[in-house]
Amino acid sequence: MTRTANLLYIGAFAGSLLALAISSARSFGDFSVATDTPVLNGKLSHAFEKHYDAEFPVKQFGTNVWAALDFTLFGEGRPGVVIGQDGWLYSDEEFKPVADGKQHLRDNLAMIRGVRDELASQGIQLVLAIVPAKSRLYPEYVGENRITLMRQDLFEQFRGSVRRAGIIAPDLLGPLQEAKHHGQVFLRTDTHWTPLGADVAAQRLSAAVQRAVTLQGEPQDFVTEDSHSESYKGDLTRFLPLDPLFEQLMPAPDNLQQRRTTAANSSTAADDAALFSDSALPVTLVGTSYSANPSWNFAGALREYLQRDLSNHAEDGHGPILPMLKYLQSDELKSAKPQVVIWEFPERYLPMANDLSEFDPDWIAELKNSANTRLTDTASR
Repeated sequence: MTRTANLLYIGAFAGSLLALAISSARSFGDFSVATDTPVLNGKLSHAFEKHYDAEFPVKQFGTNVWAALDFTLFGEGRPGVVIGQDGWLYSDEEFKPVADGKQHLRDNLAMIRGVRDELASQGIQLVLAIVPAKSRLYPEYVGENRITLMRQDLFEQFRGSVRRAGIIAPDLLGPLQEAKHHGQVFLRTDTHWTPLGADVAAQRLSAAVQRAVTLQGEPQDFVTEDSHSESYKGDLTRFLPLDPLFEQLMPAPDNLQQRRTTAANSSTAADDAALFSDSALPVTLVGTSYSANPSWNFAGALREYLQRDLSNHAEDGHGPILPMLKYLQSDELKSAKPQVVIWEFPERYLPMANDLSEFDPDWIAELKNSANTRLTDTASR
């Protein structure tokens, strides 16, 4: 770009900012507060800032412009997203180094061991559903972005450690890689799997459960059907604040094919509900938004392949460990114990810290210091 073009660009940009600033100044006349609003304690200034912020057009303009510059010139978004190729977005949690990551990894493996022992003491079988990272399943779209060394072999390290500790952890990576040839198993603009990916994982997990445990109750038929297809802006687009001025730069939305699972025989379902009303459902699901969000239909797919209803204690936005600790302290576990707990655990969370301040620290320490088979031997090497 020539010097003249640079000057024209800078002048146009500065002129736009000046025009917007003058326009926003007119909002001063609309500002009013109660006559008794105190001045000295800052309430008046806070009220003015709030009003001006809402009426200030430069804010949205500036946000969009800087986001567009970062996106087009540097291929970057806000912290939280890694921009790949062909409109693929990834969570930066799959790439960035984690402070004290090795220690967190050891702590979390110890916590998994403690959960295993706590459930086993009550006669409950733990099955771990380790969800592979999106970047592991779709490395072809990562581009020049590089995964940290600690995460490169994390999936196999994680699965190998828990299997040596006697925890059932079927391989979900292989089946998902195979299913890629038949359809998309993770959303392009979202952190999560598609209903197809969730279905593949549910089928593999159900087979592992049925090999390990004879589930109580009569088998029940569940039917999964496509419900509707919709344009879907994934959660990772939130880190690209390009709307509304530069919406055309946004990656194209995903096409999400929704699925819905229902009991094939409503009368049988009612009978089973009555049967289990005073006792436990044989299976409990605990995990993250991969399990909690009905858009992926993971719980529904598990019901279909297990041929059993289940209790879903997964939570959105809290990671895998907090929902499990809450479940261990829940009234439901005390009063109606399942035979199997399926714990959905995305691999990217293993080296991450958890805020456990809401739990008794002595109880947490007891879980981590379980005397049984060490899970941390591999991680400490």
